[in-house]
Parts: sequence; structure tokens; C-alpha cells
Amino acid sequence: MHPPVRLAAIDMDGTLLPTLSTAMSSRNARALRSAQEAGITVAIATGRRVTYTMPLLEGVGLRADTPLITSNGAVVRTLAGGVLDCCQMESRIARGICGLLKPFGAMVFTFDRVGRGELVVEDLEQAQDRIRMWVDANRNSIQVVKPLENALLDGEDPIQGMVAGRIAKMRKAEQALKASHWGSQCESTRTEYPARDLSILDLLPKGVSKGWALERLAARLGVDRNETMAIGDNWNDLGMMEWAGQAVVMGNAAAELRAQAKLNGWMQAPANDEDGVAVVLERALAKLPASRV
Repeated sequence: MHPPVRLAAIDMDGTLLPTLSTAMSSRNARALRSAQEAGITVAIATGRRVTYTMPLLEGVGLRADTPLITSNGAVVRTLAGGVLDCCQMESRIARGICGLLKPFGAMVFTFDRVGRGELVVEDLEQAQDRIRMWVDANRNSIQVVKPLENALLDGEDPIQGMVAGRIAKMRKAEQALKASHWGSQCESTRTEYPARDLSILDLLPKGVSKGWALERLAARLGVDRNETMAIGDNWNDLGMMEWAGQAVVMGNAAAELRAQAKLNGWMQAPANDEDGVAVVLERALAKLPASRV
């Protein structure tokens, strides 16, 4: 029997958001607000960076102190912009990874600054070919630097890097990284979108993940892992689902991930297009003492 939920970490794309949409459903939004009103800390946990996350939460009605776990755990801020946690990758490591992985796909590095240069790429046409919607949405933040290593000078430490391409190619990129000298000096986490044959390999400072960030947030809040729920649909959510005492996998997750969830005894929610997050939170709220609801 699980204790009442006090902290809920929820992924965005493929979880809170409908497929190929940037607008949260009214039911999901209402469930988030109800959870907060009942005293549950709702944390948004996403691979997106902060400035790519905040606009999606406008009008939802969340509290200003809502924690945002962004860049797959590298940066944690409140919805109001307050910094709770931040971790960067050493530029020398980023340069080494860059040389290894550029041949595999479109490569991007993210920096903790606002405006052009927040995102740096070497080949914009290659990026447009694989992640056109992302390029279009972030054009004002993108700077082209050739070669990409010139953006990674000593003292210019990025938050994270990413490589994007076809699923098979990104699996090979991940294997190449883990077999290399650099594999022991950074973290990598993969997300896959089979319908588009698109995969993104995120490259993070050593030890950093959504799970790492969630554990640190729970400690800050004085919340036990058994009182923590994590909801996600992709491989970059695995760390937080493994750490949380109450893990939930979305019904639209890859079959392999859903199979792993079943082996671990994790809950399965309806799909993102069926308001799966709201269904899970409504059930959690129903288990709370009446005085909290």
C-alpha cells in the first residue's frame, strides 16, 4: 500500500501534452491545479530547456513556485524563474564528445543564457532536415558556429548537448559513446519517436538525469521517495521512474518500456491523448484524506 503522494514529477511531451500539440488539455490542466490545491508539489520534468518550457505552461494556472526540471535534469527552476539547481558540462568534455558524435547526426549544444547563442549548431540545414519543427520554434535562439568546437572554449561550459537522427543511427551513436573514453565522463539518455523515425540522444554532465534532479528536489522538500510519483513515456524518464516509489508509464510508451514497467510492477496510465495524467492524478487525489482535498 503506497502512502499518499506529496510530490508528482510529470514529463511533458508524450505525457502531459497531446501528440504533436503544444496545448495541454483542460482536464490535465485542471488535475494539476487540483493536485497543487491538495498540497501535492507538482514538478514538470522535461528534456526541453527552461525557455522552451515556460510558454507551454502559460494560462494553466500553476503556482509561481512550481518546480521545472528542465534539460533532462541539468537545470531546475521555479515557474517564476528562481534557480533551484544547475549543473554544466565541462567544455573539454563537450569538445571531445562533439568530435566523436558529429558524424552521426545533427548536433546541438545548449547554454544557460537567453537569446541567440542559447543554442549552437554547426549545420543548420542538417538540423532542419531531422528536427525542422524544433528549428522553426527556436530559430531566434540558434547560432551557427563552424566548427562547432569553437563554441566550446574553456570557460564556455554548456548545460547539455544533443544529437538527432534516425532511430537506428542514434542507437549506434549511443553505442559509440559508451565504448569511447568519453562515455565514462558524461551521461547519455535517448528518446525515440517511432512514428517519425526520429531519436534524440541527450548528452549531460556526469551523473545528471531527471532521476538525479528529482531525488535532489525531494530532499529539498523533505519528501520521501515512497511519497513521490513519477509519470513518463520515454527512455529519458526511466531514471525518475526507477527512483520514485510510485512510477507510472503512459499507455503510449514504447512496447519495450511498457514491458519493463510491467516487470517492475509499475502502474500504467491511459495514453497521453486520453488524458492519462489526469486519470492518474484524480485517482491519487481520491486516496487523500478529505481534509486535504
